[in-house]
Amino acid sequence: MHQASDKNKNPNTMIKKIKQKLPWKPIEIVDTESIPKGDMPGDKVNIGPQVIQKAMVIFPKLLDLLIPVLDESPYQRAVVVVCGGSGVGKSGIASLISYYLNNLGLGSYTLSGDNYPHRIPKYNDAERLRVFRKNGIDGLISGGQYSQERLAILKELQESGNDSNKDFISRYPWLSAYQIAGRNGLKNYLGTTNEIDFKELTGIISRFKNGESRIFLKRMGREETELWYDLVDFSDKNVIIIEWTHGNNHNLQGVDIPVFLNSTPRETLEHRRSRNRDGATDSPFTTMVLEIEQDMLISQAPNAKLILSKSGEILSYGDFVKLMIQEQV
Repeated sequence: MHQASDKNKNPNTMIKKIKQKLPWKPIEIVDTESIPKGDMPGDKVNIGPQVIQKAMVIFPKLLDLLIPVLDESPYQRAVVVVCGGSGVGKSGIASLISYYLNNLGLGSYTLSGDNYPHRIPKYNDAERLRVFRKNGIDGLISGGQYSQERLAILKELQESGNDSNKDFISRYPWLSAYQIAGRNGLKNYLGTTNEIDFKELTGIISRFKNGESRIFLKRMGREETELWYDLVDFSDKNVIIIEWTHGNNHNLQGVDIPVFLNSTPRETLEHRRSRNRDGATDSPFTTMVLEIEQDMLISQAPNAKLILSKSGEILSYGDFVKLMIQEQV
């Protein structure tokens, strides 16, 4: 095992130098393309003015939490996660936090959690759909609502991508039982150890925090041939920033500071409509996946050390709860 270099073993000196640079002053960013991004193959990260503004709000608060963690760590190392739902700016904000840390003299590496599902994206998408449909049919059978006639209708709905569409329940009332059972099955797959290799990523965090200087990191593209490992040099790194929807999941161990970028269901829907061509909405199944993920993120919010609203304001957990209640009214 390669241990970190001696320069990281003088905590008092390092922390003292960082404190001398405080309070932190925002850095003017001229060229966002030159900022190192995360390690997800083929990932396109856009860093616009809103993302920069949010990162500037988060960073001073994060430093206040980070410095004591580094001071107490035997190797002056810490792990931060930036988590949240679709379209909240996880990748861009994580990249900027790493950039700001490096500029302060704290070596930082941005790691994408999307490299750690068990399956490449197209197979994972297929498995999600299989889990939903298998559990949906099981629900019809256990409820005594399954028949060959309904199977024929269900097959047509599946082929058109509408078996998860709530609009068809008025025409086929039995479809409600199918969708409820399918959704429950999907909840037991999404963001769980069935879908994601939390153990591997937890092992990486452990090796990093225990001073290893060189660690193999997984790379996962979109094709069967796009799966490999890179040996990454962490000898000059103090912080790993993990950007990932599931970064605040209890199955991921060793995280010091979870940062939650919140987005209400309405805000998420508006963002995805604006991103899609002609304002089109997502498929019914994708919408279901996003709803389940949103519920997971909300349930994990109490564990976050920092919560940022979609509009870029730091929220207490109490303010977060009030915001989500207002959304439901």
